[in-house]
Amino acid sequence: MNKTIRRASVFALLLVFALLVRATWVQFYDGRALADDKDNRRKAIETYAQPLGNIIVAGSAITGSTQTSGDLKYKRTYKDGKLYAAVTGYSSQVYGATQLEGIYQDLLDGTDSRLKNPLDTISGKRAAPGDVITTIDPDVQKAAYDALGDKKGAAVAIDPATGRILAVVSTPSYDPTTLSAGDTTAWQRLTKDPTKPMTNRALRQPLPPGSTFKLVVAAAALEDGLYSSVDEKTDSPDPYTLPGTARVLSNENPNAPCENATIRTALQYSCNNVFAKMAVDLGQDKVKAMAQKFGFNDRSQDVPVRAYPSVYPSGMDRAQTALTGIGQFDVTATPLQMAMVSAAIANGGKLVSPHMVSQISDGNGNVLENYDDKAGAQRIVSSSTAAQLQSAMQTVVEQGTGTNARMSGVTVGGKTGTAQHGENNSQVPYAWFTSYGKSDATGKEVAVAVVVEQSDAARSEVSGNGLAAPVAKAMMTAALK
Repeated sequence: MNKTIRRASVFALLLVFALLVRATWVQFYDGRALADDKDNRRKAIETYAQPLGNIIVAGSAITGSTQTSGDLKYKRTYKDGKLYAAVTGYSSQVYGATQLEGIYQDLLDGTDSRLKNPLDTISGKRAAPGDVITTIDPDVQKAAYDALGDKKGAAVAIDPATGRILAVVSTPSYDPTTLSAGDTTAWQRLTKDPTKPMTNRALRQPLPPGSTFKLVVAAAALEDGLYSSVDEKTDSPDPYTLPGTARVLSNENPNAPCENATIRTALQYSCNNVFAKMAVDLGQDKVKAMAQKFGFNDRSQDVPVRAYPSVYPSGMDRAQTALTGIGQFDVTATPLQMAMVSAAIANGGKLVSPHMVSQISDGNGNVLENYDDKAGAQRIVSSSTAAQLQSAMQTVVEQGTGTNARMSGVTVGGKTGTAQHGENNSQVPYAWFTSYGKSDATGKEVAVAVVVEQSDAARSEVSGNGLAAPVAKAMMTAALK
């Protein structure tokens, strides 16, 4: 064989080798990437080739699937879509999937590897889809939704002993069914709506928590030993001038006995001077440490939907630290976070990891994962501190600013909040209420938090007791019936 033929043969072999390498790369690497590409029509066809698994509330499916006439054989349907949108999210043939629908998409469409038996693995047959069993109590969910009504706001309820989330409501809401088939008109209407109905306000819209944050400051003061009891007099001048400024911090009720008030009295009348001074005396680091024990600044708070972090800031001067003591300046919180605060106090100082999925199962109902068993508890404050805060919160409801949450046959402890909104409080304030309720007959407990961003109430009538407490009461009534 002469040199020219030999060189040509080697070149040809190299070309064949390069072709094999490229084919292998395309098949096993690019092929996987192309298969997973959100714009790959074949993936959508496969996803919707059979009915999806369901999201379950109290043993009943709140989702379903219906057959279509297109190449995407089935589309998602929702029972009481507006009621449960903050729980389910949506599964759309065009716009993808969010929240529980998105997190458990592989389980619900049958592609999760845990669903396959050995024969399915060999044959490549698609497994029957699985189901997601939630912790949601339909009565508590509906009570919150109905009580919020036309208001813009959100509410969360938690079982303090187990961490099971009983309700997640955000209003105004939307019906996920309108997005299932990719209706562009519905999508544009919802995304352009100034009320943002697709925003999950319960988990993903942190707002200034106002005076509900005083519970965190009180917890820090008791745990630190700044004050030994909720009935010990504090060092709290009234009026109180913010350190290094000429600004005098006023109280909502100028006639309230806030000067040197005890923590119990200061919570009862929501005395700003007491908790602003207390935050300064503790220092921002100690207040921040306590806030973080309750869950503030946690950027990985999954329930399993990722909740946006509630924030306690850093790098403040003493005047700004004082404002954080009353839940203002740059402090923000979600209703989930404030429900966690009340849950930990109600549970003797221990916070059980909040979660709204109990189990996931395969197509035959076999449990694949049990999240109730994984819900660990963390000690936030001592049992003594928790008991004292419970007692003070009960005073708020029985004799203070939270009387609209009083219930017959139930021991209720709560805290109201009215948070400033806009520059110089130019916009309608946010109305907050967080509480726990314990049935005197059964001992059953629930912790809730409610925020009302906007309502038809006059500005002068906006308060945590007037707007948010009745919603909390409706939720506690449903949970403890």
